Amino acid sequence: MKATEETFEQFWLRYLGAHANPVCRGFHYAASTWALACLAALAITREPLALLAGFVGAYGLAWIGHFFVEGNTPLAFTRPLYSLVADYRMFFCALTGRLGTELERAGVAPRRG
Repeated sequence: MKATEETFEQFWLRYLGAHANPVCRGFHYAASTWALACLAALAITREPLALLAGFVGAYGLAWIGHFFVEGNTPLAFTRPLYSLVADYRMFFCALTGRLGTELERAGVAPRRG
């Protein structure tokens, strides 16, 4: 199946497999938090550089997790919108305690950083 034919649910399970290492996920949580903080700063200050800082900082943190921890290529390179949605889904699943169930569903074995 081509990536363009992949449903979001199929992508989601593949996304979790690409984020099996909890340290990599930690970099993503930091990236998501940074991006939300920069959006809040943009809303409060109307400073457009906050948007740039959010973009560069968030992708930088996430890519560190992929290149140096997980050892894979970010899925954002092939499916940027799905990847963004999946990143926040992972973030909120972690915050609400549902990530373990989703990782199991994706066949990702629990492991230490």
